This record gives sequence, C-alpha cells and structure tokens, in this order.
Amino acid sequence: MDASRTEQAPGTFGSRRRPTNPWTFSATVGFFAGLIWGLLKILFYWFEFTKVEPSFFIRPWYVDRYLNGWQGHIVGLFWIVIASIAAALLYALLFRKVRGPWMGVVYGLAWWAMLYIVIGPWTGLTEGILSVDRNSFWTDISLFMLWGLFIGYSITFEFTDEQSRGDSTQHTKSS
Repeated sequence: MDASRTEQAPGTFGSRRRPTNPWTFSATVGFFAGLIWGLLKILFYWFEFTKVEPSFFIRPWYVDRYLNGWQGHIVGLFWIVIASIAAALLYALLFRKVRGPWMGVVYGLAWWAMLYIVIGPWTGLTEGILSVDRNSFWTDISLFMLWGLFIGYSITFEFTDEQSRGDSTQHTKSS
C-alpha cells in the first residue's frame, strides 16, 4: 500500500480538506438538537419536572387527550426536530461567524421568550408566564438555553475554526 495514502486523514484529498457545506451541516446539527433535547423534554415531562407537555406548540391542531399520550409525544418530538432544523438553519444564516458559546445561549433564550412570552400566550400554545409553576419555568428555560448552546456552539465551532484546522488533519508517522 502507498505510504503517503495511509498518512492521510479519512475524508481528505491530498493535503486539502473540502469546506463544510453550511446548510447540510446546520440541518444535521438541528436534527440532532431536536432529537436530543426533544427526548430530554419528554423525559422531564414524564418525571414531572415540567407541566408543559412536549407537544405544546402543536396544541391548536390536536386534541389535548391525544397530546398527553405516547402518540402525542412522538408527534411532538417529530415537530421539535423539524423546528430545530429550521432554527439551526436560521442560526447558520445569521450567526455562524460569531465566536464563542454565548450567542447560542442567547439564541435559545430568545426562542424560549418567543414561544413562552410572546407567541405562546397569544395563540394559546402555553399559559401566561406568570401562571407557569417554578419547576416548569426553570426546567424549560434551561432546556432552551442548552438547546441553543448545542446549536450555536456546534455551528460556530465548525465555521470559525475551519481555517485553523487546514493542516491539522494530516497524521504524522510516529517512529
């Protein structure tokens, strides 16, 4: 086998690494963000850390009894994943070059505020913020902050660190 070929990192061509497509990468990050944090939301709902059901944002289109069953949780998880993909694509469009984790945390807080303070009470998706119990408040705001951090930092790290990784993908031979 050619020695120069074995020293290359997988996925590289010669000494050049192909740049990451921001849209497919962001959609992938959004998919996993929705899956991970959506499953955690379901878990926290089952353990009664929050009283806001995982499918709260699709409440106008489904019967409450259905949303509180396992089928409703699956449908809610599906829409959390779809919304997370859209949110990750929006983040990539607006903030992918902003360094550090804090923009992701702020992004998650902005989504929480939009869903729980602005749009939620107005459309009937959620109760007013003053009528949500303390555990639900802190659980959901924490989940949204971590969700935003996951999306933001994953995307930011990929697109602000890409140039510094140019030659670091080459493996050196240890003798």
